[in-house]
Amino acid sequence: MKRHLWLRNKCFLFFAICFLAVPMFLCAQSTAMEIETLLNTSAVTYGQASRFILQAANIMAVNNQQEALNYAIQQKWLPANVRADDLARLDDVCLLFMKAFEIKGGMMYSMRGSPHYAYRELVYLEVVQGRTDPAMTVSGERFLFFTNRMLSRQDAQDVVASRDRRDIPPQVEPEHITAEPEIYIPPAGYQPVTATFVSVWFSQDSAVLLESERLKLQEYARILRANPNVRLLITGHAARSGTDAYLNTLSRRRAQAVADYLVSLGACRAENITITAHGASRPLANNTTVSGMAANRRVEIIILEN
Repeated sequence: MKRHLWLRNKCFLFFAICFLAVPMFLCAQSTAMEIETLLNTSAVTYGQASRFILQAANIMAVNNQQEALNYAIQQKWLPANVRADDLARLDDVCLLFMKAFEIKGGMMYSMRGSPHYAYRELVYLEVVQGRTDPAMTVSGERFLFFTNRMLSRQDAQDVVASRDRRDIPPQVEPEHITAEPEIYIPPAGYQPVTATFVSVWFSQDSAVLLESERLKLQEYARILRANPNVRLLITGHAARSGTDAYLNTLSRRRAQAVADYLVSLGACRAENITITAHGASRPLANNTTVSGMAANRRVEIIILEN
C-alpha cells in the first residue's frame, strides 16, 4: 500500500509539473492514467511507444495502439515486422522520436536515416544518456523522460526562433521559455526524478525574480506543498557575459533567490534544498545572440528522491 501511494504521488508530481512545461495533451485524464501505467512498466512495447509519441508530437490522437503502430510502419519510422506487443528496442524508439518530431540530425543520419544513427543523434543531443546499449529495451519511466526532453527541446527551439525573428533589444526581459533541463549528477545518496523540472528566467546581470517567474513558482509551490518531504536540486546558470568568477557568483545568487522564494511560500524546507551553480559553462543556446543569452539566464529545479 505504501509503495502504491508513493507511485501515485510520483505520477501526480510528474503530471502536474509537466502541465507547467509541455503542451496541453498531457492534461487529459486518460493520459494521466497512461503515465501512471508507464511508470510501472519495466519495458515499453512498440504499440505503447507509437501511440504516445504520435500524440505527443501532435501527429495523431488515437486510443488504439495497433492503429498508431500501423501509421508509424507505413511512414517507415519503424521496422515492418514488429508487432504492437513486442518490446521496443531503444534505437527503434530513437528513430520514432527523430521522425515524429522532425529532427534533422547530422550528415550520417540524413544519409542513412537508420535506427543506429537516430540513436547516435539523440545521444549527441543528450536526450538519451550515453553508454547505453541501442538494442536494450526502454522502461516506462525512461521513455517518459525521453518524451519530456523532446517536447522541451522543441519548445525551446520554437521560442528561440521566435525571438530571433523579432530582433528584440538586449535589455528586454525574457518571456516564458520552456526549455530542456541539464542532465545533472545529483548529490551522493539521491537519484533525480529527471522527468520533473521547472526553469526560471532572469534579466541580464540580475538575480531578482521577475513577476512572471514569481507567479510560475507560486503555481509550482502549490504542487510541492502536497509533498512536504520533497527534496530539490536548484541549479543556477548565466549567459556568457563577464568573468567566470562573476558568472559563478551570479548564477549561485539566482539559485538562492529561487530557493528562498520557495521556502517563503512553504513549498519546501530549506534543509531539503541543495543549491549548485554552473555560471556560463552549460548553455542551452548560442551566447552570440540576444535570444540565446536570454535562454541561458536561468535556474533549473529538479526533484530528488532519497
